[in-house]
Parts: sequence; C-alpha cells; structure tokens
Amino acid sequence: MSSSIPFYDVVQIGYGPVSEIMALSLARQGRRVAVFERWSERYPLPRAVCIDHELYRVLSALGMGRDLPAVSHAGPAYRWFNAEWKELLSIDWASESISGGPEVNFVHQPTLEKMFEEVVQACPNVELNLGWEAIEATQTADHAQLVVRSTASGETRTVRCKYLIGADGANSLVRQAIGSTQEDRGFEADWLVIDVLPNEGVTRDVPPAAQYCNPARPTTIVPAGVKDGRYFRRWEFMRLPHETRDDLEHEHVAWELLAPWVRRDQATIVRHKVYTFRSLLADTWRKGRMLIAGDAAHVMPPFMGQGMCAGLRDDWNLAWKLDLVLDGKADDALLDTYQPERRPHVSDVIDLSMYLGRVICIPDADQAAERDAAFFSGKALPPPAFPSLTDGILRRGDDGAVLAPAGLLAPHGHVRAGGRQGRFDDIVGLGFVLVSRSGAAEAALGARQRAFLDALGGQRVVVAPDGEAAESAGALVDLDRKFTAYMTQHGIDTMLVRPDFYLYGAVATPGEVNRLVDDLAADLARHGVRLAAAREQEPVAA
Repeated sequence: MSSSIPFYDVVQIGYGPVSEIMALSLARQGRRVAVFERWSERYPLPRAVCIDHELYRVLSALGMGRDLPAVSHAGPAYRWFNAEWKELLSIDWASESISGGPEVNFVHQPTLEKMFEEVVQACPNVELNLGWEAIEATQTADHAQLVVRSTASGETRTVRCKYLIGADGANSLVRQAIGSTQEDRGFEADWLVIDVLPNEGVTRDVPPAAQYCNPARPTTIVPAGVKDGRYFRRWEFMRLPHETRDDLEHEHVAWELLAPWVRRDQATIVRHKVYTFRSLLADTWRKGRMLIAGDAAHVMPPFMGQGMCAGLRDDWNLAWKLDLVLDGKADDALLDTYQPERRPHVSDVIDLSMYLGRVICIPDADQAAERDAAFFSGKALPPPAFPSLTDGILRRGDDGAVLAPAGLLAPHGHVRAGGRQGRFDDIVGLGFVLVSRSGAAEAALGARQRAFLDALGGQRVVVAPDGEAAESAGALVDLDRKFTAYMTQHGIDTMLVRPDFYLYGAVATPGEVNRLVDDLAADLARHGVRLAAAREQEPVAA
C-alpha cells in the first residue's frame, strides 16, 4: 500500500445531518474520519422539520442535550381532517414518550445542522473536505478506496480507509458501487413545499399540526422549527392531476395557495419548491468495506416526519458495531447485522408513512367520501404501530424466535445517584447496560458473567423508586418511574440494554440473570465478537 495515500478509519461521502452525526459518533470513539462533500457550503434551507423522542435521546447522548431545547420545541397533537374539518384520526405527538419528553420535537433543519456542524468541527480527528465530489469507489480485502475531484479546480485525490460509508443521498455513488438495487414500494406524489416565516406579532388561526384531507387540494400544515426565537411554519400542497410541476413552481402560485392561511403582508416565503415524494428501499446495505446510510439506503414519504430520523437510526446502529470492530474486539461479521436490523425497521416505517400518505393523497371527491365514511364508521384500518427491532442481535428461544420483550426500545428518564441527578444516560453512561429492579440479580451474577460484561465495557445498575432507602442500598432512584413502570408492564426483573437503547433481552427472575448474560455472549460470539477477558474466565473442563 502506497504510504503517499492518506489512510483513515472511516471515510464518509456526503455532509448532511446523517453524515454529520455519523462523523460525530465515530469521533467520540477516537476514530480518524474524513468527510467529502461536493458542495462547498451547507444547504441553507429546511427540509426535515422534526426529530422523534428516540433521536432526541441520541443527540443528547452525543453531547447536545443542553443546546437542543434552544433549537427545538415540543410537537403538538398531529390531527387529520376531511374537507369539512371533521377529524379522521389523531396522533398524539405531544404525549410523554418512553425516552422522556414529548413523542416529537420540531426543528428548523439549518439551525439544527449548524449545531451539528459546530460540534463536529470541534473534533480534531474529523477532516472536512467541502467542494470535493466523489467520483470512484473501490475496495480490496484490506481497504476501501475513494477518488474525489475538486469542484473548483478539477484536481483529483485518492484516499483509503478501513470502511467507506455512503451518506450521499438518493443518487448514492456507494450504493451503485456495491451493486445495490432499490425496491420501489409504489408511492409517488408531487407536492409543493412552502416554508414561511411569519412577521413579528402576526398570529393566525391555523392548526398547529394537521393534514387537511380535502380532495380539492390536499394540504399539510406543520411547524417548521425555531430560529432565534422565531417560529417557522410549513405548508405543503399536493399537485393535482391536471397540473404540471412547472405550474406550481412560481412564487405567485405559492401565495395563491397560502391565501386562506396567510397573506403576503403577514409573512415571508423562505422557500418554495416542488418535491416528488417516493418510497424506495435499497436491497443491499453493505458489501465488504462499503456501507450506505440515510437516503442512500431508503427514501420515504414525509407524513410521519421520519426521513431524517431513519437515517440517524442507521448511524446509531452502525456506530456501536464499528466501535467494537475498529477496537479489534470483533471481526467485521458483526457488521452483517446492520442490514437485518435496520432494513425491516425502515420498511415498517415506510409502510406507516405510505398508509398516512394514502389517507391524504386523494384528489377525487368520491374516493375521499368513501375514505371519510370508512373512518367515521370505524371500518378503516388503524395506522400500523411504530416498529421495534425484529432481527439481528436479539435474545431468542430454543426455536430461534425472538423472545419478548427483546427488540423493544428501552425506557429513559431522570435518576438520582448519591449527590448527582440527571438523565439516565448522563449518570450511567453509554454502552451495554444490565438494569435490575433489585440487588438480587447483581448478587446472583457469576464471576464469568461479570468478566464478560466488564470486557464489553458494560455497566450494571439497580433502579428503584424508593428514594433514600434505594440510594442507601446503592440503587439509582427512578425519579420519573420510567424504569419501574416499564419493567412491571413487561414482567421484567433484569434487562440487558444495547448501546443503541434497544433491549437485547430480559428475564423475569433474578436467578435467570446468568443465562441472559451468557446468551448475549454467545450471540455476540456468533457475530464475530471475541473478548479476551471473558474467554479467560471460561471454566476448565474436568
């Protein structure tokens, strides 16, 4: 290998929010990362408008918990109305989530990304290369190679890395390089997206977050985040069958469509553009040392606000696995679990987004009337439940089936330990965590199992709601009762939580704790994880 070619742990293509959070996750592990982006400046206009509770927790865990409240605000109830403003369905985005806080927070994406960028730029081990277009990606058994070209001078450069991640959008070079095709799930609709900044002091009688399912003009009305204390709004208008995309691209058309809601003298249009909403899912997410994430792997309709969230989940899933691989604690067979875990989850989110899209994308009055009747009579199928993990590193029974509640998202809330009080992740830390309801499981834990968890960098905690009595026994006080309520609901005495906050598995009694830990050790070993300290504790055969 030529010493003149720079070598990195990870090279990333693209510098949108998915790439930014991937770079930050890797940088916090101490990895040497290079990012190449064809544009010389960050895209200045909003696209995504919300992050859900799970990703709010992820961003907080990455060090942005103090700053997030200033760039986000709690989502309202998300209501769906017919043409007469009769409610068809409602999704309670304002309700308390399992992760703490509301189910959804709204954001102004450029402001959010500016925060991401500032945090990434403070990492000396991340090299940003803006204005460099990726033109060729190849790989060998021991490295991936990327050729990039300066968009200013035409100069080319070559870099190599242990792993190459394509967070390079819907037209991904890396997806093409690994020979991945896309499954088209069949949803396609053109919508004019308009972001509006109301003038100071202007208030209008506008639903906080709504889908106006009027066949005369299906319309979305949602918040679009906050910047410097000023709240943006978004309207989206579906292109009707008799219209062309060009018909909707003009600013005067945007104002005509906005007229029932807001006048020219009351607001400024920040952006208006026609987008085609589609549903695409890549068939292959990894080949050797190349992987894809975000829009490179999946594209979905926006009606659940999950496009960016899904990409950030890709990051969080991949980051903890790369951590073990790059530390030499696992071979890259562990990365084979990335697609089986993420693709079904994204597929289910796409299905949910398409379900909602089909509710609103009806420009025919008779069909809309049939839809309304189905909802009002109770015959309409309810929206699919939000998905959990269904495959990958999850505890299974003897028949190979995943054992409930494995795959569920773990709870998160505020705890107190000694003189410290804060969010669970801040007090306990990240990584694998064995959470018990009493000291009995901790007392039952064997030396081999303790050694395995220690070698894995895992934490062991007891949570209890008993205030001073719990603290004196060394337990974390469950101030929100998030953990105790969750564990009671699912019949859990002890649960093993993965670094991405999903349950590996759980047991109902303290005496089963060693079997739970042994199952994780065996599953990780099957996926290429080898921990020397744990092996040294293996019993010697007689």
